[in-house]
Amino acid sequence: ATADLTDGVDVVGTLAARFQSEVKSEVGGSIAEVFVTEWVRVKKGAPLARVDTREVEAQRKRAEASVEMAKAGLLEAQAAANRADRELERAQKLKEAGLVTQQNLDDARTQQDAAAARVTAARAQIRAAEEDVHQAATRFSKAVIRAPFDGVVAERSVSPGEVVGEMQKIVFKVVDNRLLDLTVSVPSGESGAVRVGQPLTFSTDAIPGKVFTGKVKYLNPVVSEADRSVRVVAEVVNASEELRTGQYVKGRIVTGKRPAVLQVPRTALLSWDVAGGKGDLIVVDNTIARRRTVRTGSVSGDLVEIASGVAKGETVVTRGGFNVKDGDRVNVVRVNGDR
Repeated sequence: ATADLTDGVDVVGTLAARFQSEVKSEVGGSIAEVFVTEWVRVKKGAPLARVDTREVEAQRKRAEASVEMAKAGLLEAQAAANRADRELERAQKLKEAGLVTQQNLDDARTQQDAAAARVTAARAQIRAAEEDVHQAATRFSKAVIRAPFDGVVAERSVSPGEVVGEMQKIVFKVVDNRLLDLTVSVPSGESGAVRVGQPLTFSTDAIPGKVFTGKVKYLNPVVSEADRSVRVVAEVVNASEELRTGQYVKGRIVTGKRPAVLQVPRTALLSWDVAGGKGDLIVVDNTIARRRTVRTGSVSGDLVEIASGVAKGETVVTRGGFNVKDGDRVNVVRVNGDR
């Protein structure tokens, strides 16, 4: 009989969270506190642990003291600059009166320039000291390790008292399972039918009897030389969080639909060369069994597309055909309305 046929490509793959992070400490030291355990939900910015901040706090206080010292040095430099300005002004008046030499005037100008340079240097020292304070404050804030996004703490690798190095040891793993990527491989010969936006239906043994849906998001433009396949990534919205990172799934990318396609049950085929697209089956023609070679096409569940070899409405043997020879007489009987 004919029926609508959904074309597609069968695939297998593994789910992975779109957002997952291996959290490390940006500050070296010993862990003072741990605020969360494994498998708890956290919000972005929530504190996960705290590194001992006594050393960082001491650095910040030294930097703040350096700022105060630099400001005091600026006041002294400004006072010296004001005095140099007055000395130069007095030397200019005395020069006009002929009471000092040009050398004395030049010396006063030199003293003024030197005093101005000391003011500039003092201001630079303040900026440098303030930058040290800023860096110390930043390190102090980074002593609290925070969640990078909303998610679940999948792993916790530290306990209080354990020493961590800057950006070395992974202390937490945070995963957001609400949006998953399903990565599958499509044979290069079938990849031409795959397009971005096509639906991908799949199931997993972990949740039997339930079918999930994703959408093709990315196609790798390069064919793998190892197995001549194309990597495809589908986006899966997992609001219920039933699915988990790392699960193995089996699915099908739906590449199109065709109406009124001639199909027979898969069990009707006595032999089937899937790659070659041909098979044999038994057709009952006026009670006589005839073995025919047919051209096969796409498969949809338990039905196989027949491109040529039989016509709509013909009777085919779907069970026990291996017991029938070409030319045998067949008696078709009905049992409870079926035959």
